[in-house]
Amino acid sequence: MILLGIGLPIALIFAYFIGQITRWLVRRRVSVSTSTTLVLAVIGLSLGLVLSSLIFRNSEPWSLEVLLLSIACTAALLTLFALVARRFQPPQPRISILDVARRGESQLVEFKSSARWNMHTQQRDERMELVIAKSVAAFLNADGGTLLIGVADDGRIIGLEPDFSLVKRPDTDRYELWLRDLLSSTLGQNAAALPIIDFAPVEVDGTPSFVCRISCPNSPRPVFLEPGRNERSEFWVRSGNSTRQLTLENATDYIMVQWPLGVGRTMAAQLRSSVRGSRAG
Repeated sequence: MILLGIGLPIALIFAYFIGQITRWLVRRRVSVSTSTTLVLAVIGLSLGLVLSSLIFRNSEPWSLEVLLLSIACTAALLTLFALVARRFQPPQPRISILDVARRGESQLVEFKSSARWNMHTQQRDERMELVIAKSVAAFLNADGGTLLIGVADDGRIIGLEPDFSLVKRPDTDRYELWLRDLLSSTLGQNAAALPIIDFAPVEVDGTPSFVCRISCPNSPRPVFLEPGRNERSEFWVRSGNSTRQLTLENATDYIMVQWPLGVGRTMAAQLRSSVRGSRAG
């Protein structure tokens, strides 16, 4: 009866949008169908309106305080459902680094022999460091993925000894610190905090070494690469087995689809402004 008092169609539309927003926010943690979110949102709104009638006795059903309480109840119910559903989902076993290397490259897996040491010139190459940042950005901007450092394209284990030769203290802690600094300077601190970095001990020609794994989730917002001073930001995505840079026009469309809520519209608008400015210049 309370829902009918403010208009059933309006309440259903309102519940639908709240449910879709919550569903999008938890989409990578738990699978929730549209019908489920709609039902939970209606229940949450109803609960909020009932509580409002008890707390705010003299308020109209469409007043601001009633509306805010109803939204809070809906969000709390949907969040609770997502947490419970995630709790009972079967855990996904984490594949070992060496098993990932044996399975080969794919849309979600990429190999790099090294991150700093050029095997051909036998010296440090800053361009290779930028390639690592591009690969991480591409995974973050797509469906996530895994980057292995110390593995050749054919899956042959190389190890991190070439890169370790450029680190003052050749150990995994220093190497991870360098990687975080690289990602922070090229992708930003927020994006650099998203990947999980771990290592697996290996043996290369009888010498102990390590392989580094960078596990990238899909980012909650677009990630842009800053290649250097006085250089334009770049937008990279994972497409098939390759990492590709999108033009500003294509990046605008991609962002609108990948991040359909406010952040996507805002970033797309900024990109459009950049396109217009570059054309005007």
